[in-house]
Amino acid sequence: MNKKVLITGAAGFIGYHLAEGLKARGDDVVGIDNYNDYYDPQLKKDRARFLKAKGIDVIHADVCDEERLHTIIEKDGITHIAHLAAQAGVRYSLQNPKAYVKANIEGFLSILETCRKHPSIKLTYASSSSVYGLNSKTPFSRDDRTDQQASFYGNTKKANELMAQTYHHLYQIPVTGLRFFTVYGPWGRPDMAYFSFTNAILSGAPIDIYNNGQMLRDFTYIDDIIEGTIAAIDLGSPCEIFNLGNHQPIPLLDFINVLEHSIGKKANKRFSPMQQGDVLATYAEIEASRTKLGFSPRINIEVGIPRFVEWYKSYFKV
Repeated sequence: MNKKVLITGAAGFIGYHLAEGLKARGDDVVGIDNYNDYYDPQLKKDRARFLKAKGIDVIHADVCDEERLHTIIEKDGITHIAHLAAQAGVRYSLQNPKAYVKANIEGFLSILETCRKHPSIKLTYASSSSVYGLNSKTPFSRDDRTDQQASFYGNTKKANELMAQTYHHLYQIPVTGLRFFTVYGPWGRPDMAYFSFTNAILSGAPIDIYNNGQMLRDFTYIDDIIEGTIAAIDLGSPCEIFNLGNHQPIPLLDFINVLEHSIGKKANKRFSPMQQGDVLATYAEIEASRTKLGFSPRINIEVGIPRFVEWYKSYFKV
């Protein structure tokens, strides 16, 4: 039976690809997005335009508007919600923490209250590897303690997990949280390092490499993330959390080398100290995701980064 899925943040990076993936297999999909200006809204509008051409509407709406959510759910007979709308970014949370309270706390509460009023709906929501924060043990297991976040962004994502667990306990709402690890790929977010590095390298501007490049990131290609997310939607677990990462942390300087090779131009590197809110390494332990979701990431950076660069040059006509 086809699902009827409401995707919040559908004009965002992951939301766009998830909408495509669900529609391609025959599910009914409707999206909402508030098109905020954290980064250039034109990119979001272009994603929505491409989705519209495939028969997917992205309604201009805010997740904090419970009445609007109720109307959409009733009108479209929604059976599942994939909640991806959020204020993203570790560093921006140092500058504007109130934006994270509004989008990530109030917005998520609105989603949970909506699900409480529609208890048959299964909720899958985006968490983040940032919940692991200052953990020194790797790889990060979903059973590890997550009470030492390094950023306010990480705090809000951990709060989402606790809120979801409590609403499941009180109202038996089916909730599945997905801890995403450094997602990259075509149509990505301009605030992410690989995106801004590409722009800088092509224009000849310097790139800032923090902690002198001594960092590891579990870069995970968007197609792998979408496969894992769809599997979680299909599983419909009563209350569970999964890591979705590549299970292969890459040194930042190695990542930059692949990016340079894909672009065909060397970066003007400017080394800087560690930034507030950053962590030294992310590394996903994915055994539960393999077992229960059939999650098996396939795309390494040697394949994924050239795909992104190809999209970037095409989109920006460079």
